Amino acid sequence: MNTQPPATPPIAATPVRHEVSGLDLALVLTRHLKLVLGMPLLIGAVALGATYLITPSFTSSTQIMLPQQQQSGAAALLGSLGGLAGAAAGGALKNPADQWIGFLKSRTVQDAMIARFNLRERYEAEYQFQARNTLGGKTVVTAGKDGMINIDVTDHDPKAAADMANAYVDELQKLSKTLAVTEAAQRRVFFEGQLSDAKDKLVKAETALRASGVNQSVLKTNPEAAIAGVAQLKAQITATEVRISVLRGQMAPGNPELQLTLAELGSLRSQLAKAERADVGDDTNKAGAEYVARFREFKYYETLFELMARQYELARSDEAKDGALIQVVDTAPVPEWKSSPKRGMITVLSFMMALTFSVIYVLLREAARNAAQRDPLVAEKLARLKHAIQPWRRGSART
Repeated sequence: MNTQPPATPPIAATPVRHEVSGLDLALVLTRHLKLVLGMPLLIGAVALGATYLITPSFTSSTQIMLPQQQQSGAAALLGSLGGLAGAAAGGALKNPADQWIGFLKSRTVQDAMIARFNLRERYEAEYQFQARNTLGGKTVVTAGKDGMINIDVTDHDPKAAADMANAYVDELQKLSKTLAVTEAAQRRVFFEGQLSDAKDKLVKAETALRASGVNQSVLKTNPEAAIAGVAQLKAQITATEVRISVLRGQMAPGNPELQLTLAELGSLRSQLAKAERADVGDDTNKAGAEYVARFREFKYYETLFELMARQYELARSDEAKDGALIQVVDTAPVPEWKSSPKRGMITVLSFMMALTFSVIYVLLREAARNAAQRDPLVAEKLARLKHAIQPWRRGSART
C-alpha cells in the first residue's frame, strides 16, 4: 500500500521590505530639481523685494555709568559680619543696576518722553498707554557686567532716535533728584522738609511780631535782656534743686548748710516770680510782655531755621560726594546705517524655509506614489482624496 506524506500548508508570502537609501532620496530630489530649487529661489526673491517696501529703522545707543555710592555705616557693619551679611541683607537688590533700569522704564520717565517728543501724534496713538507700549517696544535697556547701562532707541528717523536716547539720560537725572536713592539723599530730603517747615513757622512768627502793636513805651523794653535774665534764674533754680537733693541724701534735715541752700532756693524762686509778674498791672507793660513773648518765639524759629539750613547744606554736600550724578560714558550719535529690515537675513531665512518645505513635499509625494503602486487600497484612497479636493482647487483657480 502506497502511503503519501501529508500535505504541508502553504507558506505565507512575507512582504518585501524596501530600504530607502540616501541615493534613492537624491534620485527623487534630482527628478524634481525645478520644484526643489525653483520654489525657494522664487520665494527668496519675493522676500528680498518685500524688504524694500518696509520703512527702514535706525537704532541709536547711549551708555551711562551708575552713581558710585559710598558704603554707609550699616553696610560696613554688615560687611564685617562675613557670611551673616547675606542673611541680614537678603532683601537688598542683587544688582544695583536693576533699580536704575526700573527708573528708566517707569511711567514717570515714559510720560515725560511722550510729552517731550509728542509721541502720541508720532506713533498715532489714541491713548497714553498705547504710546507707552509703543515706546517700550522701541526702547531696550540692558545692564552689563561692567556696571554700565546701555539705552538703545529705535526710530524711523535717525536723528530722532539719537535725541530720544540722550533724552532718557536727562529724564533719569530729573527723576533721581526727586528720589532719595542714597543715604545722603535721604538725609537731604528729610532736612529739606524740616527747613521748609521751619521757614513757614518763622514767617508766621515774624508776622505776629510785627503785628504786636509796638509803641514808644514797648520800645524801651529790652527783650533779649529779659529773656536772658529769666533763663539765668531758671538755670540757677534747677542747679540749686539738684544740690539740695544731693545734700538731703548726705545730711540731716537740720543741717545749717542744707537750711542755707533751701533759703537760697526760696530767694531765687521769689526773684523769678517777681520777674514774671513785673509790671503786669500796667497796660503798657502788658503790651511789652506780649512783645517779649512774640520776640522769644521769633528768635526760637530763627535759630531753628539756621540750624536746619546748615544741616541741609551738609546733606547736599554729602550727596554730591556720594556721586549721585549720573555720568554719560558714550553719548548717542546719529546712526549712519539702518538696523532693520535686515535684507540678507530675511532672504536667507525665507529661502531655507521654502527649501525645507519643498523637499518635504517632494519626498512625501513620492512616498505616496510608491505606496499606491504597491497597495491598490492606498491608490483607491488617494484617488478619493484627489476627487474630494478637486472642486476646491477649481474654485481657487477661478479666483
